Amino acid sequence: MVTTLIPSSTELPDVLPTARLNERGMARNPLRAELRHIDSGRNVITVIGAMTLSFGVAGAAGWLNTWWAYVLGFLLLGGGHARLNILGHEAAHRLLFSNRRANDWIGRWLLAYPTYQALLAYRRSHFAHHRDEMGPEEPDAALYAGYPIPADSWRRKMRRDATGVSAYKNFRGLWRAARAGRREAQYIVAMHAIAASVLIAIGRPFVYVIWILSWSTLWRVSNRVRSIAEHGGMVRSSDRRLTTHVIHQSLVARMWIVPYNTGWHLAHHVDMGVPWRNLPRLHDELVAAGWVTPELEYPSYRAFIRHATNG
Repeated sequence: MVTTLIPSSTELPDVLPTARLNERGMARNPLRAELRHIDSGRNVITVIGAMTLSFGVAGAAGWLNTWWAYVLGFLLLGGGHARLNILGHEAAHRLLFSNRRANDWIGRWLLAYPTYQALLAYRRSHFAHHRDEMGPEEPDAALYAGYPIPADSWRRKMRRDATGVSAYKNFRGLWRAARAGRREAQYIVAMHAIAASVLIAIGRPFVYVIWILSWSTLWRVSNRVRSIAEHGGMVRSSDRRLTTHVIHQSLVARMWIVPYNTGWHLAHHVDMGVPWRNLPRLHDELVAAGWVTPELEYPSYRAFIRHATNG
């Protein structure tokens, strides 16, 4: 039975700093400047692609208006919501577009709000996460704590996610925030009320049904898997190898769970100013320096979840 997910000292070689990396693993200039470059032009195409795989999928299901189109749309929207959410995370870091006004407008209205996320509030709590992972102000401490857990406990968590119980708690919190006058929550509620009303008026209510159902079930499941694979069972430390896991990035995982390089999560926590396109490059630098070793890497998300749940 697995008793800890924390790497041993033998898996954490003391090889930093190097000529290219400082003592924290961050790149030195000129490499750092290269890695921190935001490719706004290519990100326009990326956002359009994400919207096509989310809004476009939902719209196509409504246009076809058949049972199989709605079922297929429901399934594909699991990945669509992941894409919107991850790009919203990129916008929260102000790394999607170099123009901050464009970054925040697109991040809020096209990426975060459609997926029920208050971007500005999320940014504040998420930066607390980056300042001191697993520290006293960690906003997701309850989510990450206690791993590894028994397999039956994991199944209960998955069941709550897959049946919409977890999503209901999110919606209840969103509604309470809107009633309390939180502006972003009010924007989100209004946006979705208008969208649902328009779809009902044109005779396509199932478009919104598959949108909210897919977010409430498929995306909730994949989001928990991703979150636990990032930090589950880790500890507070200035060494990010003790706060963040390393998982091998397969094509299937990158399509459905960790799009836009978010699976290179240790690199993201080493330097949260590196945009998503350059995270694999920073990861490769950490590997080349000997700081990230093969022993730290889990071969797949499935292997990690088995390890983390004694499954």
